[in-house]
Amino acid sequence: MIVFGASGHGKVIIEILESIDTPHIEVWDDATRKPVWQYPVKISQPAGTTIKDQMIISIGVNATRKKVAERFANSVSFGSAIHAATCISKRATISEGTVVMAGVTVNADTGIGKHCIINTNASIDHDCVLGDYVHISPNATLSGDVHVGEGTHIGAGATIIQGIRIGKWCTIGAGAVIIKDIPDHVTAVGNPARIIKIKRD
Repeated sequence: MIVFGASGHGKVIIEILESIDTPHIEVWDDATRKPVWQYPVKISQPAGTTIKDQMIISIGVNATRKKVAERFANSVSFGSAIHAATCISKRATISEGTVVMAGVTVNADTGIGKHCIINTNASIDHDCVLGDYVHISPNATLSGDVHVGEGTHIGAGATIIQGIRIGKWCTIGAGAVIIKDIPDHVTAVGNPARIIKIKRD
């Protein structure tokens, strides 16, 4: 498995792969050659080069992760990394490129998109739907039937009540409590959460 990104987030993904006895781990990065523990860091292959191993993109910034995924979309297949110490329903689905950290719970009929990050001790209840490139931070809680749009980042310890719809490319602040729907491209913080910023393109 190729881990693209020799960052702190990459270290966590390497340990996930070790926890599930992944036989071969290789680390790539465009910016650094500093080894990660016993793993040397290699420069990435040019886009379009056929790559036989699967890849996981270990970049925490959602928009950057999407750019890298698009860069390699036609030359590599993407794996997933699910820590051995998780509780995931057999009726949940997790798409390619997604990583799930230790202590996570994912309940029945939840669907998680491509290249998502489900971080340490997050709880995702039944019938939730997460778009591609979503990041659920440590200790965040999504109650049942919560939908989260592409590229949205749910901050550490945030709580989202049941049935909520959160739009695309939003930022939900750490500790926020979401009790009503959130539109696309906004930042929401507080308890109860209020919108403090709208991204204008």
